[in-house]
Amino acid sequence: MARILDSIDSPDKLKLLTDEELSILAQEIREEIINVTSKTGGHVASSLGAVEIILAVHSLIDSPHDRFLFDVGHQSYAHMLITGRLSEFPTLRQYKGLSGFPKPHSNPHDVHPSGHASDSLSVACGLARARDLRGDNQKIVALIGDASLAGGMAFEALNDIGQAQTPLVIILNDNEMSIARNVGAMAMHLGALRVTSNYRKNRDNMQDFMENSLGPAGKAMVKLGKTAKESLKQFVMPDTMLFEQLGIVCTPPVDGHDIPALKRTIGHALESDVPVLVHVVTKKGAGYGPAEADPSRFHGTGPYDIATGASLKGAPKALTYTQAFTKAFEKEAQLDNSICAISAAMVDGTGLRPFANSHPDRCFDVGIAEGHAVGMASGLALGGRKPVVALYSTFFQRAIDQAIINVALEKLNVVFALDRAGLVGDDGPTHHGMFDMALLRCVPNMKILAPSNEAELAHALHTALKLDGPVALRYPRGEAPGVSMPDDALMMKPGKSREVRGGTQAAILAFGRMVNYAVDAAELLSEQGLSVRVVDMRWVKPLDLEAIAAAAETGVVVTVEDGVRIGGAGEGVAEALALMGSTSKVEVLGLPDSFVAQGKVDQLFADLGIDAKGIARTVANLLGE
Repeated sequence: MARILDSIDSPDKLKLLTDEELSILAQEIREEIINVTSKTGGHVASSLGAVEIILAVHSLIDSPHDRFLFDVGHQSYAHMLITGRLSEFPTLRQYKGLSGFPKPHSNPHDVHPSGHASDSLSVACGLARARDLRGDNQKIVALIGDASLAGGMAFEALNDIGQAQTPLVIILNDNEMSIARNVGAMAMHLGALRVTSNYRKNRDNMQDFMENSLGPAGKAMVKLGKTAKESLKQFVMPDTMLFEQLGIVCTPPVDGHDIPALKRTIGHALESDVPVLVHVVTKKGAGYGPAEADPSRFHGTGPYDIATGASLKGAPKALTYTQAFTKAFEKEAQLDNSICAISAAMVDGTGLRPFANSHPDRCFDVGIAEGHAVGMASGLALGGRKPVVALYSTFFQRAIDQAIINVALEKLNVVFALDRAGLVGDDGPTHHGMFDMALLRCVPNMKILAPSNEAELAHALHTALKLDGPVALRYPRGEAPGVSMPDDALMMKPGKSREVRGGTQAAILAFGRMVNYAVDAAELLSEQGLSVRVVDMRWVKPLDLEAIAAAAETGVVVTVEDGVRIGGAGEGVAEALALMGSTSKVEVLGLPDSFVAQGKVDQLFADLGIDAKGIARTVANLLGE
């Protein structure tokens, strides 16, 4: 039997469907999302929860003339399926396939590359102001989750939107609370009525008449009415008052899986001449039992069995770097009760959950607020604590100012544990941790460690907690090499590397996980009769100048890192060699001056020439072999 979904190649086709047909389409979309992500993995729970919202919005607006923004593309799979990407959808998050996040350069219905939370309202505000300057009638709709709305940037935008009073619609996807049934149909009706233009004009006209024509008595009546209205709203809809006080009209909660109710409420909001927040309540993972039961695991998952929801990924051969960090951190925190941990809504993702469970008074989850996390860490350090701020590298970018001014300037004892450093694979350019080394190398008082395996990570964390001043340790996503964790972590001397393989004809100076690729490259070269040294540099800052000078004696120096070359560790080595007056041949390998697409990390490394074969090829070329 033919699916409605197969006939939808653009969102304007939704206007031809009845509400009942839209509900059938929603079920077909859920089945497609589940079938595809069971093979590719992906952000399942959030996308399943937002299907009806997306269908309702697209059935009411004229995209791409009207603009529909996503705050983080985790919710956008239904949007992709109705905007001409159904045939591509089986390649979701795959190498050279469909990105898991909106990409404006690839589809006209995608507005901005939504990969980091809390930015959609700022973009929407800018689009609305641009529309006003053009004198256009364009509709602007932004979909934002309750967690993202707590981000500082979202609050900054709300404040400006309320002040500007330019029309736009904010849909708050609230998947944490249930609809208050006692409010019922009357509140729904009143909420819809309040956002219509006629209501607002009549209200304002009546207020002007009473204040200007009835004198002091009229003004007193208006004041009394406002007080009574605010009191009633506080009683009936207390959660809306923050938005109302910012100047944004807010509707009562609407069922996010009821298409007629969504269309009715959003339709009224689109007709308003002021900013409106539509409060929508959804269920994460809606329509798929395992995702409803465990939405956290299905936030971002690998391939899974549809019937049970069980992961199809085999048991790991070794600890992941995150698990190694968890073990090392637990051990350090048990020995020193001044150690605290801070997460920005990623307690599980960064491996802090065991510590949070055993030491809830010393673990702080600040929500999606990385700048606040680092600012608070500086306060903890000033108060004599030893804070460890555990963030994904890509999200640490949002707290660079605080790392510089609040932490590094005063040389405070704050440790930055930067997970997912380097290329992360399937999530692509918005999530690759490409920039941390380049961003932090130029910060005074900052030290940077790049451990190459799980044992080195334990030593690096121990060292970072013992040193004075800020220290960042960066480590990748995925399985570590399988080295045994040390019983007792050792103190590393700042700026001191370790040689992992001897050689006389060339030297590879490698940082972090690239050490393992460098060792494999040296083995390939040895099969050609070439003797190549491999050095685990350990420290990105300070660099080991003695090791660099010794490498120069071979005549050929190759550096390799999984961060951007511009401003990265390799450029630091090249600069040191130049200052030494070295005449050695030097090649800096790393990530190019361009964003890297999604794909398996090994495939991306091969494309970029920084896998074992690529490194070996570079060394052989420099040696003239």
